[in-house]
Amino acid sequence: MATLLHLDSAVLPQGSASRDVTAAFVQAWRDENPDGTVVHRDLAADPVPHLNAAAVVAGADDPLRRELAEELAAADAVLIGAPMYNFTIPSTLKAWLDQVIVVGHNTGPDSPVAGTPVTVVASRGGSYAPGTPREDFEFVQNYLEKLLTSMFSAEVDFIVPELTLAHTQPSMAELIPLAEASRAKAFDEARQKAKALATRLAA
Repeated sequence: MATLLHLDSAVLPQGSASRDVTAAFVQAWRDENPDGTVVHRDLAADPVPHLNAAAVVAGADDPLRRELAEELAAADAVLIGAPMYNFTIPSTLKAWLDQVIVVGHNTGPDSPVAGTPVTVVASRGGSYAPGTPREDFEFVQNYLEKLLTSMFSAEVDFIVPELTLAHTQPSMAELIPLAEASRAKAFDEARQKAKALATRLAA
């Protein structure tokens, strides 16, 4: 039975593109893997504290850091909802990363997380895709891909629902068809990736 660690970090409990897509992923995972386990952490509703000096010194002996590291290591797959806030990830997700990364304990090529598939739902209000005017403002995918692969040797994949503000910002009204297409694609990718992962891990 495979275990999925599911992290949400969007501030709003409803109306969040990242939460909607991660929920679709989880539902498809459960449908394919009904006997599996889903461990959910809502980092907005129940944030972990920011890293402090005592936790740094304690390392893996710190109770919270040990709990988070063990929870991550026990997961067969990880799903992260990472909306873009001010061009980067929410501070609650950064706090979780700072707590769970314990250098010398769970990092490097021999990390217990090495090879673990991590799917990141990186939603954003506009578009920061290659070739767009704000391409160089993209600090979600670039950051998480480098961090998760270099620190954990994880297998990282992204689902990117973009232009999520098109329905609420008059200046973006002409982009609504593109926003709807991006949203539909994100849901389709979430379901397909969840199903494929659940099947692969059950083999």
